Amino acid sequence: MPNNVTHRATKIVSTIGPASNDMATLVKMFKAGVDVVRLNFSHGRAQDHVDRARMVREAARECGREVAIMADLQGPKIRVGKFENGKTELVAGAKFILDAACELGNDERVGLDYKDLPRDLKADDVLLLNDGLIVLVVDSVVGSAIHTTVRIGGELSNNKGINRQGGGLSAPALTAKDMEDIKTAMSFQADYLAVSFPKNATDMEMARQLANIAGEPYDHKPFMIAKIERAEAIPALQEILDASDGIMVARGDLAVEVGNAAVPALQKRMIKMARASNKLAITATQMMESMIVNAVPTRAEVSDVANAVLDGTDAVMTSAETASGRYPVETVEHMAAICLDAEKWDTCQLDVDLSNASFSRIDQSIAYGALFTAHHLRVKAIAALTESGSTALWMSRNNIDIPILALTPSLATQRKLALYRNVTALELKVDGGKEQAFRAVENLLVKRGVVKAGDNVVLTWGEPMGVVGGTNALKIMKIGAAALNDN
Repeated sequence: MPNNVTHRATKIVSTIGPASNDMATLVKMFKAGVDVVRLNFSHGRAQDHVDRARMVREAARECGREVAIMADLQGPKIRVGKFENGKTELVAGAKFILDAACELGNDERVGLDYKDLPRDLKADDVLLLNDGLIVLVVDSVVGSAIHTTVRIGGELSNNKGINRQGGGLSAPALTAKDMEDIKTAMSFQADYLAVSFPKNATDMEMARQLANIAGEPYDHKPFMIAKIERAEAIPALQEILDASDGIMVARGDLAVEVGNAAVPALQKRMIKMARASNKLAITATQMMESMIVNAVPTRAEVSDVANAVLDGTDAVMTSAETASGRYPVETVEHMAAICLDAEKWDTCQLDVDLSNASFSRIDQSIAYGALFTAHHLRVKAIAALTESGSTALWMSRNNIDIPILALTPSLATQRKLALYRNVTALELKVDGGKEQAFRAVENLLVKRGVVKAGDNVVLTWGEPMGVVGGTNALKIMKIGAAALNDN
């Protein structure tokens, strides 16, 4: 939180691609407000992602801050194959065949990249192609061929996606490509790993195990984000949350499977469940879609971003808007401004929230005590000396209009905290005892322009210092003139 910059609680995740794949643009995007960079492993070679990760780290250093990297796995995206003419026009009422044995498609049939799809289907199943723009009804399945009738037609081109209405396809969440991509992501120590199309906790546990093994040579363990985009993930949401560090409300494929009308309420439910489970939540898909080609968002997009903020999401995300759009920097600027305005109207009900809280850990009780004290004394900031970031996470699950500063000696923790709502992570290495630590905190907060002489700050720490999960103390610190003199 540099000097003279308004504190924004909601974080921004931005996908980078051809439109933002240079140092100058990245620096501008970071200064505009990007907190986390998403690398989309559905596109590009392994070396492309390694090079982009290196550039992200360099651009962040140039800006004097830490930005997290999220590696987003492709997952089992089920697609049609290629057409001999690149596309075909499907007409309502006509017959069309999806054939796993077809090499090159034509006006009558097209191949499949997922060869087991015929085994998953039966007569009367409804297939949604190209994000639901084309609808096919299955008539019969004969060997490798799925015979269908076109219910809603349109242009179908190479490699468009396929979903079954209501979900239920058996494709595994982790493909062979994903397993290789996990190794690539760990080679540059991606802070977050987003897993596409998980159906249950086992999918997330397997991904975490593979990531931890791949990260072992680098002494690195990423946080795991489950992308909720399958219909069958909804009834398994709590177990998926328990096996993850956070979720992404991936509204594209999810809407195709459960229907557009169901998604807004599901979004609210998912974010609420994530917060209650002390997990992170990211809201994604088409948030600023029109800014791929336009310099300003639509009013509907402004409302969409603002409502996600009011739902309590940790972060809002851009995809093609910043990866391939014309206005990547402007998109981030608009998104940041919308978040700030929405946060002004975000009602703080901390007393109600804490009255219903339950906890059994000392460090968690200290976190809630810090919130309660800060809220009623109206202090300038809450500062948490933390090794792992867990104290800051618990604080950020409750809505409070006071900035939370996580002070940590760990670079990995600092980067992961970039996604936590209302948390600003700062590096602080303390050599010596408690009094030296307190003086170092004062000096850092004054230097960063967070506080001035006479301000009160709620500080949490653990004794002995340096123990992960050891937060057990709280102090109301009054900033003295000595800290100003030191700076």
